[in-house]
Amino acid sequence: MLPTIALVGRPNVGKSTLFNKLTNSRDALVADVPGLTRDRRYGRMQVEAGQVTLIDTGGLFGEHVLADELTGQTQLAVDEADLVLLILDGREGVTAADEDVVTYLRKSNVAFLPVINKIDGLNEDQIIADFVRFGFPAYAMISASHNRGLKQLRETIAQRLADLDMVLNPAPVEEPDGIRVAVVGRPNVGKSTLVNRLIGEQRQVVFDMPGTTKDAIDIPFNKDGTDYVLIDTAGVRRKGKVSEVTEKFSVVKALQAMERAHVVILVIDASEGLVEQDLHVLEYALEAGAGMVIAVNKWDGLEREQRDRVKTALDRRLNFVPWVPLQTISALHGSGVGKLLGRIEQVYKVGLFDVSTSLLTRLVRNMVAAHPTPAVRGRAIKIKVATRAGAHPPRIVVHGNQLGSLPSSYRRFLENGFREALSLLGNPVKLELRDSENPFAGKRNVLTQRQLDRRKRSIKHRKQSKKGS
Repeated sequence: MLPTIALVGRPNVGKSTLFNKLTNSRDALVADVPGLTRDRRYGRMQVEAGQVTLIDTGGLFGEHVLADELTGQTQLAVDEADLVLLILDGREGVTAADEDVVTYLRKSNVAFLPVINKIDGLNEDQIIADFVRFGFPAYAMISASHNRGLKQLRETIAQRLADLDMVLNPAPVEEPDGIRVAVVGRPNVGKSTLVNRLIGEQRQVVFDMPGTTKDAIDIPFNKDGTDYVLIDTAGVRRKGKVSEVTEKFSVVKALQAMERAHVVILVIDASEGLVEQDLHVLEYALEAGAGMVIAVNKWDGLEREQRDRVKTALDRRLNFVPWVPLQTISALHGSGVGKLLGRIEQVYKVGLFDVSTSLLTRLVRNMVAAHPTPAVRGRAIKIKVATRAGAHPPRIVVHGNQLGSLPSSYRRFLENGFREALSLLGNPVKLELRDSENPFAGKRNVLTQRQLDRRKRSIKHRKQSKKGS
């Protein structure tokens, strides 16, 4: 499982800006307004050769009208985290709220790293002198908005995780045999009911209350000769105020389940449709490389007109992933569940990606012939060969020259071309561009004797010409 890091601090110290920089995204809303971040936000950050889960939080112990709710969200993030980054404002210095945060973290007995943000244009010695009262042995000094000190921060994080015996690249965990299927979704959409229906027994506790499931549960079973491992997860929380019992650890557990799964079933409530939280889960699953099936549950409770409206809305909101299959089901009564298993097996087999180099090369050359690559500084970008790099998800390595200059639009064209030609239903395509090495790089050109004699005559001729002039 990935280590988890939480960004904690009083309001408006730059936590969301740092979150966006470290995750290379723009997921967190950023503005010069205290208390703008309300809910916890999760992302993935690259640290050296590994990845960690990063949590952005609202301000802790602030004077915002939602101070109690924001503090509660932050406390949950601290409980989930293996390491906390305490974000301080170098421009404003120490405040009473900072002292409250430090006191809280020390009482929580959690490992934390103090990070002083907004140091651009300031004397670092004067900044540290203001924070020396806390008695920290060392600080990370950064300016998140100007990318200053972020490389050193990543290195420091990696070192602290190593000190905590947190492994960034753990050896593969012994998993039960079978297709690993993670069932994810918001609370009370019918995940545990679906799991019970799939395995044919009352294995999971089902109750009409959000948060009944507290942890990710592995359930091996066999269906029609095929082995599966179902991973039932706690609900990914709804937006707004919820109880601590309901949402503690739920998001982290769901994300970790998606990291392990071959196929993810995103369960949504047909009566509510696809909401923003569902889209966040969908994006994370695709980024993690899992195959994807969307199960539209409680379909039997809709009238014909409602069904037409829901289908239209789903088609519109999912137009950016038209290759993700949808299956309408009723987990309670069993309708459509058999077809859902068929979809899962189909997506899994596609994800095995058993294709030859000759086929991939022929496909990429056909795509280049139909739409030639652009030129860079007068030289055309050359694509030579495509090879299979791995499965779950399908990974393709494209070899050529100057591929580092290939536009992102052309990269998407190649990904979509491979997906369409190979019918990669429900699976994201990971494309790696690799420039061919120059066989003559670093080698000195050795002249023949004839070339050496000609060079001598040329030098002699130039000297005589200079004398004559």
